[in-house]
Amino acid sequence: MFSNPDLYKFIFGRLTLDAIPYHEPILVVTFIGVAIGGIALLGALTYFRLWGYLWTEWFTSIDHKKIGIMYVILALIMLLRGFSDALLMRLQQALAFNGSEGYLPPHHYDQIFTAHGVIMIFFVAMPFVTGLMNLVVPLQIGARDVSFPFLNNFSFWMTTAGAIVVMISLFIGEFAKTGWLAYPPLSGIAYSPDVGVDYYIWGLQVAGIGTTLSGINLVATIIKMRAPGMTFMKMPVFTWTSLCTNILIVASFPILTATLALLTLDRYAGTNFFTNDLGGNPMMYVNLIWIWGHPEVYILILPAFGVFSEVVATFSGKRLFGYASMVYATCVIMILSYLVWLHHFFTMGSGASVNSFFGITTMIISIPTGAKLFNWLFTMYRGRIRYEVPMLWTVGFMVTFTIGGMTGVMLAVPPADFVLHNSLFLIAHFHNVIIGGVLFGMFAGVNYWFPKAFGFKLDPFWGKMSFWFWQIGFWFAFMPLYILGLMGVTRRVSQFEDPSLQIWFIIAAFGAGLIAIGIACFLIQIGVSFMKREELRDHTGDPWNGRTLEWSTSSPPPNYNFAFTPMVYDHDAWWDMKNHGYTRPTEGFIPIHMPKNTGTGVILGALSIAFAFGMIWYIWWLAAITFVAMIAITIGHTFNYKRDFYIPADEVVKTETERTKQLAGQV
Repeated sequence: MFSNPDLYKFIFGRLTLDAIPYHEPILVVTFIGVAIGGIALLGALTYFRLWGYLWTEWFTSIDHKKIGIMYVILALIMLLRGFSDALLMRLQQALAFNGSEGYLPPHHYDQIFTAHGVIMIFFVAMPFVTGLMNLVVPLQIGARDVSFPFLNNFSFWMTTAGAIVVMISLFIGEFAKTGWLAYPPLSGIAYSPDVGVDYYIWGLQVAGIGTTLSGINLVATIIKMRAPGMTFMKMPVFTWTSLCTNILIVASFPILTATLALLTLDRYAGTNFFTNDLGGNPMMYVNLIWIWGHPEVYILILPAFGVFSEVVATFSGKRLFGYASMVYATCVIMILSYLVWLHHFFTMGSGASVNSFFGITTMIISIPTGAKLFNWLFTMYRGRIRYEVPMLWTVGFMVTFTIGGMTGVMLAVPPADFVLHNSLFLIAHFHNVIIGGVLFGMFAGVNYWFPKAFGFKLDPFWGKMSFWFWQIGFWFAFMPLYILGLMGVTRRVSQFEDPSLQIWFIIAAFGAGLIAIGIACFLIQIGVSFMKREELRDHTGDPWNGRTLEWSTSSPPPNYNFAFTPMVYDHDAWWDMKNHGYTRPTEGFIPIHMPKNTGTGVILGALSIAFAFGMIWYIWWLAAITFVAMIAITIGHTFNYKRDFYIPADEVVKTETERTKQLAGQV
């Protein structure tokens, strides 16, 4: 049928049967497992007739709370994929001694460590952070939704589309073998002529659109939609960290987009932005990617700092110590995060003066971070501390993150960095702050706000089991890497000659196994909690005796969040209301205006996947058709005038009366 090679090339581009990795046993087994699981899931959804419910209530929803929950679900799904890559790497390194090559060929190992970094940063940490901000921020500021509800739905589906593009590379073609930042010249067409780097580029470009638009949305929401009386210095600390985070997103993600666009032109159009000839410079790519990349680190950690601030105050039974200093420290971190990017490449010949400047700024940025830690400790001092699951994650963070911060200050010294930069010491440091800071913060946040989202707590026993396996597993997994790094063992190596090193890799693999049990306990915790939800339900709506405004609504909140706009007098708004006697407003009712659900975001996300696939495999007709379709659907959506509706006043009043009775029991 396709005897004409030109016709075949026109239809399929460079896609052939060889692109399916049927010669890789691990991928074949993975594909079979995914296929069986997918068929079982589809069968269950069909049998229980859930497709209509999911489409109308979730996939097309513009409710910020449901979108936030879907972000967290995406993060958990991708955590399973990203962590499975980590297990494969740890097992390979533990086995590849004494002449053994292990079980992963080098080209497969290189794809795994690249995919692991990309997935964990872009599709685990970012959706976790964005999900919690989406769920909580409008509730904390007394808003009915975000500024642009449809844009919120579209942002989520673009992020999901980017994740799907990366996942497709597992079974069709291959992923990049460049490391998670894809430095040229290795990522150029001369050294990576396959589709791996193209999967990397288009997966991140599609997801980056969603992240950027989400940042714009949340900045507009926080600045323009705060309740009356909520000045900037009365905002909850989590809202403050979310504001700074999204300002960083808006300022830095366009840099990533432009950098990847230039790399795309180098690969597709033969330009020479990042080559060693014809006026190009690979070091320019390194500068640009880290001008985005270091603010990205704080995009991830600042919301976690906000979570810990909320949790510490609630479970210590005290106001947060040094509220103003926490706000100023957050803003200082936001600004200084743009002045430290070069410490990621001290070893690349920038010169002593430049290295000294960035070494000093890196040490300075540790000061506001340390100030936050002391504020949390002083909040706990003489407090009535309750070691519930969110508080356990917070205390675990304080210990773990402090160690990671100290090793970071070590790496801020250029002479020390020259020795340690390309070693496993740096890997241990990075995971120390990302796991001990970001992931611990997200688990604390999920446990803390889960009853707000669903109306019942997560099971405490399995939550504590998850925490302890994560905490102990972390130290087993990464302390050996500090030791190996100090011994001079380089990163990104899949085989080793010195047998004396093997015991450390075995200990690290054991730690990864403990973390796997911790993840399993977290999933069991969610499943058990849904089965025991009536037992775990808290009818007061505020199971933790929280301090900020989100706890002043029912759990879960109604679609419109607040029928009567609250008046804020203190940054501990809900605590202030309770101390002065909570009274339901009797006037100021504004008719409830709610946008209708829309499937446009889902459709645009699906078209983005098809467009990216066409660009990756040079199927130009598919890319052209889907691009035109995306433009047409976007324009068509702007003319959809019938997507708004009003909730009748009598229905709102009835609901609010029930909510008042529910909340009255807390006063």
